[in-house]
Amino acid sequence: MIDPERTLAALDAFAGRLAAVARRGAPVLLGTGHPHRLIGFYGALADALSAAGCAVLTPAQGRCVDITTRFGLRTHTLDYVRGVGLVRDSEVGRPGCATGAHSHSPLPVRLALAAAEEAGGPLPELVIGDHGWVCGAGQLGFEAIGLADTDDPAPFVGEAEGLLSVVVPLDDGVRSDHYLPLTRYVLNRACLSQ
Repeated sequence: MIDPERTLAALDAFAGRLAAVARRGAPVLLGTGHPHRLIGFYGALADALSAAGCAVLTPAQGRCVDITTRFGLRTHTLDYVRGVGLVRDSEVGRPGCATGAHSHSPLPVRLALAAAEEAGGPLPELVIGDHGWVCGAGQLGFEAIGLADTDDPAPFVGEAEGLLSVVVPLDDGVRSDHYLPLTRYVLNRACLSQ
């Protein structure tokens, strides 16, 4: 069961980090392992941060990333939709469309951050996302905030260990339109509503 008070407190902290980065116009990197459900939420954040003067980074777009799954080695392609990183099966889909693969792997964010560094930057001051995107960034020393399903302990452990700044407990498997109130709440609290 999700404690609504903890979720609201985490949403307020999440919005506070967004507001701080927006005030500085700092570069950000967004990514999701749940593109079918959460691309709208993260895309709205990317749009608002970009409008506030933040560079929304998209390093390593189109590069291949090999991810080992329980089904064996799968080659995926790193892509960005509305400024939000995701991986898609290299054999399916076309670049720029919202379909993508479900993944908890930190390899996509590691690839993106390495590519940004190789290109001479900029590097993100904040990584926003879920699963491997935030956990992988936090492990590399980048400030990271994100959403996490309560049945996925890794982000919460990362927060408890001080590797992640904010983790919002929620259900990450509901229909994408159910995140619209969450989106409005976060953008309003961060003073980023358009």
